[in-house]
Amino acid sequence: MRVMVLVKATADSEAGAMPSTDLLEAMGKYNEELVNAGVMQAGEGLHPSARGKRIAFDGPNRTVIDGPFSATGELVAGFWIWQVKDLDEAVAWAKRCPNPMPGPSELELRPIFENEDFGDALTPELLEQEQRLRARAGGA
Repeated sequence: MRVMVLVKATADSEAGAMPSTDLLEAMGKYNEELVNAGVMQAGEGLHPSARGKRIAFDGPNRTVIDGPFSATGELVAGFWIWQVKDLDEAVAWAKRCPNPMPGPSELELRPIFENEDFGDALTPELLEQEQRLRARAGGA
């Protein structure tokens, strides 16, 4: 199963505080362990929401909303995509993670939908389209 591991934002990350050399070294070592174990497929840190935009949808209408966004605890400061046996394995890896922020912080683990999760709604034609698009995009 694949999971997305979300590094939740904090006041420090939203203020643009950069990680220390010690944290960068610890995260580099941790990421190397994830890669060596065949778990990590991708991972990146994100700029503060002040540098981002949101697109709000209401029927055919689209509204662009400039950052920063409120509710810091609901924002994301970074992510990983992991390939694991199950959510328990993902939790075990997450518990080994260095604290990603200088103070209290959280990781959120979310299973990623796989094709079989869609059942009969994913017709053979839609499955072929999905596979073709993933191949073109360089994905799994």
